[in-house]
Amino acid sequence: MYAVFKTGGKQYRAAKGDRLKIEKLEAAEGENVEFNEVLLVGKGGKVKVGTPLVSGSKVKGKVIVQAKDRKIDVIKFRRRQNYRRTYGHRQWFTLVEITGITGMPRKPAAAATAAEE
Repeated sequence: MYAVFKTGGKQYRAAKGDRLKIEKLEAAEGENVEFNEVLLVGKGGKVKVGTPLVSGSKVKGKVIVQAKDRKIDVIKFRRRQNYRRTYGHRQWFTLVEITGITGMPRKPAAAATAAEE
């Protein structure tokens, strides 16, 4: 079972047991988090697409670590002026392990299908 959810302005595809590096969340290490903005849920050959969200579905995860990403070097310069400025930026991120996905309807019971006939 997999899901596509939205957090931090980005979309992520996740399955149970995946570890995702996402934009920083306000959660402590070891804390459980829940993502409610689920756009798509799939299981086997069946796919449930939301309009725009899949109602009643959630992606649950556990925060593994809060850390800074690698440094991005930024260089500014003006030609022929001997003007150069260099600085770096390190973006915070959260590493989340997906513990569960809910929201895909189960197959109808045998009694329900017999009642329809």
